[in-house]
Amino acid sequence: MHPWIKDKKIMITGGTTGIGRATALLLASLGNDVFICGHHERQLEDTLSDFEKLNALGSLTGLAIDLATEEGIAELFKKFDSMYDHIDVLVNNAAIAFQSVKEGSYDDQAYILRTNILAYLSCAQAALYRMEPRGEGHIVNVGSMSADVREAQSSVYVCTKGGIQAFTESLRKEANPKGIQISLIEPGSVGTDMQPYSPAEQRKKIEAMEMLYAEDIARSIVFMLSQPTRTSVVSMQVKPLRQII
Repeated sequence: MHPWIKDKKIMITGGTTGIGRATALLLASLGNDVFICGHHERQLEDTLSDFEKLNALGSLTGLAIDLATEEGIAELFKKFDSMYDHIDVLVNNAAIAFQSVKEGSYDDQAYILRTNILAYLSCAQAALYRMEPRGEGHIVNVGSMSADVREAQSSVYVCTKGGIQAFTESLRKEANPKGIQISLIEPGSVGTDMQPYSPAEQRKKIEAMEMLYAEDIARSIVFMLSQPTRTSVVSMQVKPLRQII
């Protein structure tokens, strides 16, 4: 078995920042065709520009859309289908941070739920329709250790990540008999735009081994995707050494 995944058609949601961005750059540089989406055009352009500088084997392209809408998800897969005749891998990663249930309006919380849960469901559904006729494929849901830690002052975010954990476990039982892999990765603290810390504070935490680089999670996702078909990595939790949770 080759130690890396190669020559695959891959979609990554939330692929313009943080974990999604690091995963997209790594998978594309390994020789895959990677399609990403993000909410902001500027972040998309920056990610694509950074990949061009790598002069790597694969390809990276994408689309700026809002995954909290049915129209955005339809546009995402329409564009992907126009470029590729199949999908090998979906990495469901796009999510928004949110704190206590006491914060925000009904509409604010509904938007979080549409992005952090419903978009995962809808993208998985669309990917399964395309994977099942071929009898192969891999969906990786990026969750969070918050689903188990359930820290205070984060009840809305915890709700969404707990939902992703349960969804992934149930979906695996539906998809595995059809030859499709379903994996869950749950990171601990990772230095991304979602953190309430400044870049300088994040660097200090990373140096203290209390926070990870996004690239650390990207390598873990590549490990999941690089296994032989007979091997199913069900779930993985990855945290900084000195994050005591």
